[in-house]
Amino acid sequence: MRENAVLEMKGIYKEFPGVKALQNVDFFLNKGEIHALMGENGAGKSTLIKVLTGVYAKDKGDIFLAGHEKAVAIHSPQDAQKLGISTVYQEITLCPNLTVAENMYIGRGDNVLQNWKKMNEDAGKLLTELDIPAKPTQQLGTCSIAVQQMVAIARAVDMDCSVLILDEPTSSLDEQEVAKLFKLMRDLKAKGVGIIFVTHFLDQVYEVCDKITVLRDGQLVGEYEIENLPRVQLVSKMLGKDFDDMSDIKSENKKYEAQGEKDHLYEASGLASVAANPFDFYINKGEVNGFTGLLGSGRSESVRAIFGADRVIGGEVKKNGKTVKIKKPIDAMKNGIAYLPEDRKIDGIVADLSVRENIILALQVLKGFFKPISKAESLKFADEFIKLLEIKTASTETPIGSLSGGNQQKVILARWLLTHPDYLILDEPTRGIDVGTKVEIQKLVLKLASEGTAVTFISSETDEMLRTCSRLVVMRDGHVVGELKDDELTQSKIMSTIAGGEKNEG
Repeated sequence: MRENAVLEMKGIYKEFPGVKALQNVDFFLNKGEIHALMGENGAGKSTLIKVLTGVYAKDKGDIFLAGHEKAVAIHSPQDAQKLGISTVYQEITLCPNLTVAENMYIGRGDNVLQNWKKMNEDAGKLLTELDIPAKPTQQLGTCSIAVQQMVAIARAVDMDCSVLILDEPTSSLDEQEVAKLFKLMRDLKAKGVGIIFVTHFLDQVYEVCDKITVLRDGQLVGEYEIENLPRVQLVSKMLGKDFDDMSDIKSENKKYEAQGEKDHLYEASGLASVAANPFDFYINKGEVNGFTGLLGSGRSESVRAIFGADRVIGGEVKKNGKTVKIKKPIDAMKNGIAYLPEDRKIDGIVADLSVRENIILALQVLKGFFKPISKAESLKFADEFIKLLEIKTASTETPIGSLSGGNQQKVILARWLLTHPDYLILDEPTRGIDVGTKVEIQKLVLKLASEGTAVTFISSETDEMLRTCSRLVVMRDGHVVGELKDDELTQSKIMSTIAGGEKNEG
């Protein structure tokens, strides 16, 4: 093994029916190093992690760990854990109804749970040592998502892990929570833990990582020191082609020319739901606007109110100048409104259904289940959108649950485009998606707008909002605090508006 290495994976191969997921991939991790594993969806990152953690059996190759003379055999996640390899996933896998301490020690195979006092004391020491703002006796479900992530990391650390895998740990966190998580990661790095960091946020990679390994199409592109790989080059290596700055993709599409329309396509005054405070809002045909603000500012709650996803309790809504009632999603759909939700796993995909069945779902609901779409027609629709959106799937009948996150997102987008909406709401459509697919979705949004579709676009990445939107509604603490357009659309103006919005002060 390399000097100072804690993990070496050499010549790893993994094949699934029809897919060469990993081909001769090497990966090296040093003690006290934060190492980013980067690549587009389908590049092989998840497969490599699953081979390392014993979820998948490798077809060929060797895994070496510090302290072991020979290659180790990892047949299950339990094997990986015993060897000091721990994983913290994007979705929290702990028990929210148990206390923080119970979550840290449950299922450990020792008797610590039988001694509650000792368990709480040990948990308290570790929480203090790692500077995690939680009490041992606190119910985990009462902690923020960030703290829950940290508790999962503390559990892994206390099990003497030498390799810690963080799989998209920041996708649901705001900036302050990310900062806390990064502090914990740096503390662990100082203690000699090797950390594999899987993320789609380039800024975060450059803020916290020491090295980057890039995969593409199941093959190793290379391993790089962070200071030797500028962002543009990283993106280029991930995509396999030169990648120009995407800040000007707006200019590629002509602006929609209004055909004498006077009224707003959609207009709401005093709209409120059980989750959203009253707000006013409008959007014009062919416009891309967005809600921006920190996590928890009310962005998602506002668009859910527009779609009737949460119970509407007040306000007036007009569509093309006429008053309409939108109390539930089917009302919105009948009025030509489509909504791609923030959480695709919970509110979007139906994992057991095929790609084809997922694509026709919304149209079938609109038609009514007593007017079923024929198999031939549904195949035609599915083929059309698989081609249009370049969805990577073995066939139309592949279960959507087996697709990568980016391709699942494209299927949900296809579902709504098939209903031919004139108003499309996209809440975090590119979260957890590789750079190339992000750009494709941004370009598609602007193309739809140029053809007259109104689009509301929400993203946690300000750069993405600035690339796609011509007007931004700024929110803070559940209230609209400003609106920006034209020359005001800058990162600094957005941040200053969030920090000290003109409206709803006091």
